[in-house]
Amino acid sequence: MVAQGKRGGSGGSKKSAVPQPQNTNDSYIVFSNAKDDAKNNKASLKASLSKDGVTGNPPTGEDVPKKPDTKKLIGGPSWTGKLPVNILSEHCQKQRWEKPEYTTAKSPEGFSSMVILKAMNSKTKEMSVLPPFKLPQTYKHLAMQPTAVEARHFAATYALFRVCSMRNIHMMLPPNYRDLWKGEFEELKKEDIKDGKGWIYEADPFAAKHEREEAQALIAKKRFDREKQRAKEADQPLAPGVPNMNGGQRNNMRGWTKVSKVEMGKRTRVQVEHMVRRHAVWNPQGIVLSEFQRRNTVTELVELGFRKSHIEEAAEQCKDREETLEWLLIHVPEDDLPRWSLPEGYVAGISMASGNIKREASIKRLSDSGYAAETCEQLLDEYNGNEGMTAEALQNLLFQNIADNNQGFHDISDLSISFKTEGDEVWKEELETLQSIYGYRFRKLSSDMCQIELEVPRSKDSFILSIRKSSIYPSTIPVVSISSPGLPAYIRLSMYRQVISYAKDNLLNQPMVFNLVDWLESEIPRIIGNPGKLRDISAAATTASEASQAQTTKRRNNLWRRPPHIQWKPGNSESMKILSQWQARQMTSQQCKMLTGRKSLPAWSLREAIVKVVEKNQVTIISGETGSGKSTQSVQFILDDMIQRQLGSAANIICTQPRRISALGLADRVSDERCGVVGDEVGYAIRGESKQKPGITKITFVTTGVLLRRLQTSGGSTDDVVAALADVSHVVVDEVHERSLDTDFLLILLRSVLIQRKDLKVILMSATLDAGVFENYFIDNASVGKIEIHGRTFPVDDFYLDDVVSMTNFKPGSRNGDYDEEPASDGQSVASTIQALGMRINYNLIAATVSAIDAQLGSLEGGILVFLPGVMEINRTLDAIRPLPNIHALPLHASLMSSEQRRVFPPAPRGKRKVIAATNVAETSITIEDIVAVIDTGKVKETSFDPQNNMVKLEEVWASRAACKQRRGRAGRVRAGKCYKLYTRNAEAKMAERPEPEIRRVPLEQLCLSVRAMGIKDIPSFLSSTLTPPEGMAVEGAIDLLGKMGALEGDELTALGQHLAMIPADLRCGKLMVYGAIFGCLEATLTIASILTIKSPFVSPQTAREESKAARAAFAPSQGDLLADLAAFDAWLDQRRSTPSYRTIRSWCDTHFLSSQTLSDISSTRSQYVVSLSEAGFLPASYDPSSSATSHLNTHNDSLPLLRALIAAAFNPQLARIEFPSTKYAASISGAVALDPEARTIKYFTPDSSRVFIHPSSTLFDAQVFPGAAPPVCLAYFSKIATSKVFVRDLVPCGGYAALMFGGRLELDTLGRGIVIGGWLRMRGWARIGVLVGRLRGMVDEVLRKRIDGGTWGSEDEEVVGVVRRLVELEGMDR
Repeated sequence: MVAQGKRGGSGGSKKSAVPQPQNTNDSYIVFSNAKDDAKNNKASLKASLSKDGVTGNPPTGEDVPKKPDTKKLIGGPSWTGKLPVNILSEHCQKQRWEKPEYTTAKSPEGFSSMVILKAMNSKTKEMSVLPPFKLPQTYKHLAMQPTAVEARHFAATYALFRVCSMRNIHMMLPPNYRDLWKGEFEELKKEDIKDGKGWIYEADPFAAKHEREEAQALIAKKRFDREKQRAKEADQPLAPGVPNMNGGQRNNMRGWTKVSKVEMGKRTRVQVEHMVRRHAVWNPQGIVLSEFQRRNTVTELVELGFRKSHIEEAAEQCKDREETLEWLLIHVPEDDLPRWSLPEGYVAGISMASGNIKREASIKRLSDSGYAAETCEQLLDEYNGNEGMTAEALQNLLFQNIADNNQGFHDISDLSISFKTEGDEVWKEELETLQSIYGYRFRKLSSDMCQIELEVPRSKDSFILSIRKSSIYPSTIPVVSISSPGLPAYIRLSMYRQVISYAKDNLLNQPMVFNLVDWLESEIPRIIGNPGKLRDISAAATTASEASQAQTTKRRNNLWRRPPHIQWKPGNSESMKILSQWQARQMTSQQCKMLTGRKSLPAWSLREAIVKVVEKNQVTIISGETGSGKSTQSVQFILDDMIQRQLGSAANIICTQPRRISALGLADRVSDERCGVVGDEVGYAIRGESKQKPGITKITFVTTGVLLRRLQTSGGSTDDVVAALADVSHVVVDEVHERSLDTDFLLILLRSVLIQRKDLKVILMSATLDAGVFENYFIDNASVGKIEIHGRTFPVDDFYLDDVVSMTNFKPGSRNGDYDEEPASDGQSVASTIQALGMRINYNLIAATVSAIDAQLGSLEGGILVFLPGVMEINRTLDAIRPLPNIHALPLHASLMSSEQRRVFPPAPRGKRKVIAATNVAETSITIEDIVAVIDTGKVKETSFDPQNNMVKLEEVWASRAACKQRRGRAGRVRAGKCYKLYTRNAEAKMAERPEPEIRRVPLEQLCLSVRAMGIKDIPSFLSSTLTPPEGMAVEGAIDLLGKMGALEGDELTALGQHLAMIPADLRCGKLMVYGAIFGCLEATLTIASILTIKSPFVSPQTAREESKAARAAFAPSQGDLLADLAAFDAWLDQRRSTPSYRTIRSWCDTHFLSSQTLSDISSTRSQYVVSLSEAGFLPASYDPSSSATSHLNTHNDSLPLLRALIAAAFNPQLARIEFPSTKYAASISGAVALDPEARTIKYFTPDSSRVFIHPSSTLFDAQVFPGAAPPVCLAYFSKIATSKVFVRDLVPCGGYAALMFGGRLELDTLGRGIVIGGWLRMRGWARIGVLVGRLRGMVDEVLRKRIDGGTWGSEDEEVVGVVRRLVELEGMDR
């Protein structure tokens, strides 16, 4: 019997339930809180008892059973709290759901119950009903309870857990249910989440249900759309020559229908094939396939439709399956290639008519014999249209030995053409005899030509032999040709070659046609079965023969001269001379004055201790406070000690600095202290500039990169690195605490060198140094000593943002320079000002602070140093403070030239106060003597790198506390000073203690390339030994990118990689300049690389952004951002040449929205890159773009298609595929006209199929059409930025051949659909085009290899470069 109650619950009733008899049939009961439920229950009970023969009168007295107490039943004897049913009802009421319903069922195991929740939509009045909360089968036993009441409360508990598992409701439940909540229910939830069913535990199950239904509807829609698209694709044509194997259900062209097509003009293709066959090198390393590899390759390629004999021939010469496939596509004649490898609509023998019908007919007859049409055309012209002489020349060409191909064709014109009477008679008599022998099979075509139908045993095919009398028959062999439908040309050429060889050996000087026929009829089956090697007939089958064997490229011996080893023998003549000069200098008054100043430094008191620790240990760690003299004095202590120990000739101390200005400043300072001039005893070496004399300079201050370059170019191996430091006695690494990429790399190398060079001393120095970290790094390989020098800084008073605001009375937004003369009213005003300032740099506040400091100092001398995060902030600060009276404002950053950086050291002009706006280059190493006040914005620009999405960001972040301490110390170098911190104490407390090592926050491509250039193949293992190893994903990504860029092939450096490893520039910029020099547009690529290094010269004022973008686009419409910047720079140079007036040039820049300062910076960077390329040996030391000696480097500076292609080559794999919408047409008088697509309908996709968008600042943002002979295939971009969308910037469009020549690895689609570039970019086209381009790539790499080896260019190299240039300029077309 089933009893259905009304919605609700009785959990809130205080009455106990009436116990039911054991035999009551209540297997399915619904409880409710309806008023008449009690009566119904009693009536049911009475009826039940009556059925069993029990009187209907209720028992009285002691026989009446006690009603059970629900609280005691559910919660236990002492439970006084709420029960699960009550808690669930209250929860539903709070959520405005309907009252819960319970379904109860009885089984032999007991009672079980489930909860049904409902909710009514207040707007639509629609009732939403959830399925019952049912336990899984594996947990069903938990729901079985001895009574229906307990089952109901269990169901309420489970329902509560489903909607409130994230809350601590279980604390309100009775003990047994509390244990269930934290035990079995939690385990069940974990299993559900693991199975992807975490959504069933949402707090709002109705919303979760709605979302699930929407998601399922969306999935169903997508499934329907896919099926619809699949049905549509099934109706589209398949790839050419590919049968439909699935009865029309599968379309092999899926994903290929909208991709760009690549074509190659006939003349261009012939030229490329000619060049590839002559110059291409197959299997340069001489790798031999194993028998297993060879067997698998043959099997796979036979399945693709190639002849087994061809594959076996190719496998003998190639290194792997891919190269074997390429070899076949190059060498197998077109009429014997598999159908999938031919272009769409290919028909053999079809060519464009030239208008000379007789000539075309001759070429067709000759080529029908099996010879290449291009060869027939070439020889026919050479013999002035004489078809007979051309046919004989073709046959002689075929019979030439392959090794003699470079000697040219056999000159038929040298042969006597005066027919001898007896020769004519022999031929005439032979024709008559042949006619009588062969009857109807014989046909005389002319007096010197006949045809004979061959009878080949076991062959159903027809074979027609044509014989043409040779010039001096029978002293020479007649010209033979065979026609047979479907017989590939190369097999017929093999027949000619073999029959001619037979005739030459056996039949000369006698009638021979009958014997030739007899031999062919018996041997044709054998030749068809085994036609021989393709190489044997390649001379006649193609326009050019191929080199007989691959030759491995040999590199020249490294010309780098290793320095001599140090001679540690004391007292030699050189050492004694140095000692004598040193002693004499100590007696001079100038030296004594300098010594007095040196002795006042804290480091002087530790002079002997420093010398002893350095002498005793291989590694010495010196930590010293700002102003202690560690950077200037330690190297002098070491040198003076060696001189006094008569080891002056052995001294060669190299001191690395992280920045150029540090190296220059220290070289000046130390040389002054030693009363010398820079370049003698003390020198320096920075990128592009050096002052030192071998054997004379004892202390050399260098940038870390310069020392690394010396080690990298030494030869590569560990022994070479050791040898590169053979003449170095001490390496001092200053400012190691900055943990730059170069410094960490240098420390790895030095640690390995110390194992072999026990006499080499390494000194690590820093103002804020965690000595323990560096000690642990070196302790296993060398003894380590430590010295700490206490600083001599003067007291520095700190003023935080609230102090500065109070001091300046600054109020954001007020007039008169944003600060008032009236003091702040109270602390609340200061707090509101700080809140209004926020976290951004306020340049008016900086100006107000400078003005206040200047007023405080009054007539006292002293400069002000302002620390800012970047160049833009420096320029804005200078603009803000220059209007202030009596201020001498100067910038200081790494992009300035050395001469400009040195301007910060001299005192300010009389009556002016020096204010220096600097980046963190002023934090350490350099000392600007007259600084007495520091303004610290607390900001720095740091590069961060996310290896997962390969995104690089230059972000403005808070500096570390260690860096801020260094900045503060600049104010107390010469006297007591003050530090004005434009941040709060709370912000300072949240700063990181130290900056994160650069190796963990920048891309690692350059580092990995440098490691590989040193001969280290296991790059990840090497980098794991750094002080702070980089992320493995970042290293793997860098190696992968080097492969895509063409710098690595496997684990071997390519010629391009060797060049890039020697050029100190961003890899993309280096690659661009290398290709620029190769392809004759060096000056243009130098400019573009400099623009990428600095920034675009265009400015974009907020009020005139569209005008600025229009001005930029006007310089190179639709050519891309970088070519517009290049054109603007060239126009600026023209202005400078024609207009010497600075004011006129500045006005011109303003008119065109150009920054004259940025243009100057670009010009300076170009000069530095020229020096770097010269030092790398890539350019002559005396490079002059106007010189005729180097004019070949700049012949094609004006070729915009070539420049776009080279930029794409440099940026690869940073390419975005262009997807154009379907073409729309408009009606016109002359018919339908194709419309240009709207810019917003053009889509762009990166290699990972992610969509990207053109940045609004780009000149291509609104582009509808692009330049070039064909629509571009992709956009090359330099940077990718993620904001509201993922944007790409610094763009140029590039065509199909740019992607083919310089993109990723080329893969041939064996279904005949086209070529895949880099595993993602598809292009429809002939497979042979992909092979030819792939071979051209190898030839370009060989050109680069020659440049590396210092070889000279030959005509072959010029031809290769010229062909590649024309391909990208004309998109493969002939014109």
